[in-house]
Amino acid sequence: MMTQQENRMVEVFATNVQEVAKANRLVAVLERHLPGCRINFDLEDCDRILRVEGPIFNTSQVLQLVAKNGVKCCVLE
Repeated sequence: MMTQQENRMVEVFATNVQEVAKANRLVAVLERHLPGCRINFDLEDCDRILRVEGPIFNTSQVLQLVAKNGVKCCVLE
């Protein structure tokens, strides 16, 4: 689900992250590559949601960064 409003977008991903520590590490990595974005996980959701909100960013870059860190991830429709 991508929405745009005033050059901002929101993308929601399903992941296989289970631990809070791993989620926190991944958020730190993503924040370094996506300055100005709000990034968080909802590990209580059955899809282990990763949500990225901010200025226009490259969804493929998010998927690649997450995969490089050993996490399965796909865009939630």
